[in-house]
Amino acid sequence: MLTTHLDRSTARAAVALANRAPSVHNSQPWRWRIGPSSIHLFADPARALPATDPEGRGLLISCGAALHHLRVALRATGSAGRIHRLPDPAHPQHLAAVELSPAPPTAEDLALAQAIEHRRSDRRVFSTWPVPDEFTADLARAAADEGATLVVLDPARQWEVARLVERAAVEQALTPGLAQEVALWSGRARGSADGVPAANVPGDATAAVPVRHFAGREMAQNELGRGESDGTLLAVLATDGDGTVDRLRAGEALSAVLLAATAIGLATDPISQPLEVAATRARLAADCLPSGRAPQVLLRLGWAPVSAEPVPATGRRPVDETIDAFDASW
Repeated sequence: MLTTHLDRSTARAAVALANRAPSVHNSQPWRWRIGPSSIHLFADPARALPATDPEGRGLLISCGAALHHLRVALRATGSAGRIHRLPDPAHPQHLAAVELSPAPPTAEDLALAQAIEHRRSDRRVFSTWPVPDEFTADLARAAADEGATLVVLDPARQWEVARLVERAAVEQALTPGLAQEVALWSGRARGSADGVPAANVPGDATAAVPVRHFAGREMAQNELGRGESDGTLLAVLATDGDGTVDRLRAGEALSAVLLAATAIGLATDPISQPLEVAATRARLAADCLPSGRAPQVLLRLGWAPVSAEPVPATGRRPVDETIDAFDASW
């Protein structure tokens, strides 16, 4: 296979876009190494969230989202990526190697790369405008292309899922160290290099699905019309299994769905809280998914009201702080 020689500036630009991927509490738990014709993704255990994410599910999903963002960024520069997931069993933190070859970008490639800069997690209420079936079908195809399934939930059952979110919040409130961990990673000032800024969390609780109790809560809630309620559409992203590769692929599918949704103008908000507690994750699987499917992420979809203020961008670490020397010791 013909490979692409990467110049340093192109590789850094692609990694900078990859770092825009969503992650639990905006922890950005990944690191990169850049070779002559490949880019390598590593988990960063120093940025793990042991109280919030004891199984490391969220860390792997976050890294998977960064991996897909990288692939999108590279395609926009004219490079296709052949992905080797878990390429070295002796080093489990080495999650993926992306081997590059030339490939002219399509209009869709460029649109998805542009969506990286515009994607935001919008925790506010959504308008009552329905999401067309053809849009959800497109998002389901985007997930399927990455080896996952997007299951759109019946709106009539939305309250059941909201109760699962509330139940998970109660159980987590009793978890030693969790409140301190959430407080440490939230309530940040605008421009903070990581964590959840207070300006990105709405200050009231009018949403159909409860918002995690982050510190700060300085964001103004969306104004809805008289008699309107939150028009959130819920979907579950699921995989066939629940191993390391399944969770990594779930993150890639999450990125694919979020970028496709952003490109068509939808507001999105990934929710991991009910998946972080074993009991609520099992209940979500039993109530909402075909037998044997493993739920990985809950996703809110909808339309922001016309009058909604833009969601501020959350900060990211300087790109060079996320890149290790290619030949650095393990």
